[in-house]
Amino acid sequence: MGNNGDYMFQSTMNRIGFTHQVAIPPPQPFFNSLKGSLKETFFPDDPFRQFKNQPSARKFVLALQYFLPFLEWAPRYTFQFFRADLIAGITIASLAIPQGISYAKLANLPPILGLYSSFVPPLVYAMMGSSRDLAVGTLAVGSLLMASMLGGEVSATEQPKLYLHLAFTATFFAGVFQAALGFLRLGFIVDFLSHAAIVGFMSGAATVVCLQQLKGILGLEHFTHGTDLVSVMRSIFTQIHQWRWESGVLGCVFLFFLILTRYLSKRRPKFFWISVMAPLTSLILGSVLVYLTHAEKHGVEVIGHLKKGLNPPSLTSLEFGSEHLMLAVKTGIIMGVIALAEGIAVGRSFAMFKNYHIDGNKEMIAFGMMNIAGSCTSCYLTGGPFSRSAVNFNAGCKSAVSNIVMATAVMITLLFLTPLFHYTPIVVLSSLIISAMVGLIDYEAAVHLWKLDKFDFIVSMSAYIGVVFGSVEIGLIIAVTISMLRVLLFIARPRTYVLGNIPNSMIYRNIDQYPVANSVPGVLILQIDAPIYFANASYLRERILRWINEEEDRLKSSGENSLNYVILDISSVGSIDTSGIDLMKEVKKNIDRKGLKMVLANPGSEVMKKLDKSKFIENLGHEWIYLTVGEAVGACNFMLHTCKSGHVTHETAHLDNV
Repeated sequence: MGNNGDYMFQSTMNRIGFTHQVAIPPPQPFFNSLKGSLKETFFPDDPFRQFKNQPSARKFVLALQYFLPFLEWAPRYTFQFFRADLIAGITIASLAIPQGISYAKLANLPPILGLYSSFVPPLVYAMMGSSRDLAVGTLAVGSLLMASMLGGEVSATEQPKLYLHLAFTATFFAGVFQAALGFLRLGFIVDFLSHAAIVGFMSGAATVVCLQQLKGILGLEHFTHGTDLVSVMRSIFTQIHQWRWESGVLGCVFLFFLILTRYLSKRRPKFFWISVMAPLTSLILGSVLVYLTHAEKHGVEVIGHLKKGLNPPSLTSLEFGSEHLMLAVKTGIIMGVIALAEGIAVGRSFAMFKNYHIDGNKEMIAFGMMNIAGSCTSCYLTGGPFSRSAVNFNAGCKSAVSNIVMATAVMITLLFLTPLFHYTPIVVLSSLIISAMVGLIDYEAAVHLWKLDKFDFIVSMSAYIGVVFGSVEIGLIIAVTISMLRVLLFIARPRTYVLGNIPNSMIYRNIDQYPVANSVPGVLILQIDAPIYFANASYLRERILRWINEEEDRLKSSGENSLNYVILDISSVGSIDTSGIDLMKEVKKNIDRKGLKMVLANPGSEVMKKLDKSKFIENLGHEWIYLTVGEAVGACNFMLHTCKSGHVTHETAHLDNV
């Protein structure tokens, strides 16, 4: 059909009301387009909309409220809220004290640092955080990462001062990294840790932590620095003659008590406070028992002296000039990512329950600033652990004031009550850690992944196996790598479908999903289900041509009418690059060589813009681009009937199969 014929065809189709012109978006200056893309990438929540048309004084107040959210909600704070936060704060303090001491030991740090880390960081978060339910404190996985990564090069027993200073330095860089992600609006980086990867990594880390605590349960003095299963088992069973039965019995009794209270609380959720009070109760009972029986003289190791007083400054302890600086930086970045992934996920989960929104970038800034402040005040890595936040939520907290109440309770403990922990047995701390970690081994989530998505299950199990049989770093790398490979595989090998008509409708759907869908005689309808980039252009070219060859072979073998038109439904193609443009040109050339006609249906604005600039639309012809697949099929049927009858009528414009 020549140009005059195309014009007559399009005019006829428009006259009978069968097609609509597909609009080409008006051209935009490059910098405007780039600005829009960057804004959508880094500022999808449009945080600056509230500053528009505001006087300078109001803009200053809004800026302060943005970076210090407590200035926004504090004027509306009521006594009823404070009463609820007071109860929640005291409740989480009863969990924070034993957890802080336990996790500090897990990180091979002095136990007092666990209490220090539950004082300053919660105060910083209360001012800068946007979550009402997040309870700040030390993290089990973060503690394990610190012990594993720093302990691999610096011994906490042989070089305790250097190890301590590197812990502060790693915490500082974790805070800098977290705050930088927030300020630069790069929070989407954390999203590369998929849910499946986090499930496997956390479960693997919890398993490793439990294995590590066998040292305390069995009362062993020497233990492997490795975190993998083989190293731990070898260390345990080569020291059978050094096992302490006194320590083992005490540990098993308290572990049973802790697991029992957790079980009872799950069966009766309104009695959640039983499992909340169990850790502090265990510390008190263990300390009293050791004091009365002098068990410390019979193989039961105790914490010993804890220095009274608030956090001493540690700014001068940061090892910026150390030969181990890069180790501290690497440790800090990895710990920072894990803390952010857990904290933001926990915060969003509880925000969803209470129907409010938290700003991910604000959370990153808050996490970063509290870890920077913590590194200068003798604290190590803190975040928003699920266990403590769940207690805070169940206790009925109303705002971040519950963190202030908790910090106040810890302050009182630091000033007056630390001597009471002198006789606290290490085995009780090990029992506390094991009972907490058992809850992180989420086998139900793994079963759910297996039923729902086998690939996600593989990602999760790969992360778990990497952590348990390798190291926490190896497990994390495996999880991220496999998740990234899945994304790349989706981009490089997008799905394409053959569409058919649902009987008695103008709807076209995948014939594999809808067996009742009928193919249109003489027309092959293909849907491309992803953006077209350089990574998938070659594959799509081969796949489209294969669909065409397969359809021609099928028609030839069945004796049906020959193929005349190929309709590409590109409604799911959100964007296209130059390689994609070349793909479209090559596909058209191949279709033309076969004596067929290429038709496009529902191209998006970005795709239309680039197709127009590349002269592809001019080459294809505006009359072969349609708003819907139905219109494209109607045009193809119109042409087929026109060619057969030799003239155009209203009747031939109707679809045969509708």
